[in-house]
Amino acid sequence: MVEPDLGSDPLRDRILDAAVAEAEADGGWYDLRLHSVAQRLEVPLEAVLARFRDADAIADAWFARALRAMLREPEPGFLSLPPSERLHLVLMRWFDAQASHRQVVGSMIGAKLHPSHPHHWVPMIFSLSRLIHWALEAARLDARGLPRQAEEVGLTLLFLRVLRLWLQDASPDQQRSRDVLRRNLAWLDRLPRRPVHSGDGGT
Repeated sequence: MVEPDLGSDPLRDRILDAAVAEAEADGGWYDLRLHSVAQRLEVPLEAVLARFRDADAIADAWFARALRAMLREPEPGFLSLPPSERLHLVLMRWFDAQASHRQVVGSMIGAKLHPSHPHHWVPMIFSLSRLIHWALEAARLDARGLPRQAEEVGLTLLFLRVLRLWLQDASPDQQRSRDVLRRNLAWLDRLPRRPVHSGDGGT
């Protein structure tokens, strides 16, 4: 669910937005047809291929956009917050960046997990691992050894739990998801860690 940003390309961004709009209008990501995306944008189909190898690559670009939103520079005072609150803020950026297209996000993930797409399963594991590592980086969490492993494993399991809830969360401003995430991050504050230096940003 995480891929690198390949640089600024206005048409690439338009293709991504058009694909999401097409999926919302026509039954979800699994049934997305790239020729319909090209027609919506009035560009040759070859222009889509030049930027994305297939619909799965477009989904990866969508998740990369959410990752960039998660990694934006923190607000002043960020480092004075407890670890649990820093991580809560970071992860909710990821969810908030996609909230208005939650159903499409669910169908993107469903398409990746489809039985006919086993070639997507292993890359998803690595993408999830990278997402968790970047979340820990963005929250400026720097536990070592076993505490770090506890962070990685615990956060992975919690993220998957909250993701499942978030995909169905109809509460105002995704409040149910926010509350579940916050309640289940308190253990982070009890892990041993090095002092956070103000020079690390977000003072």
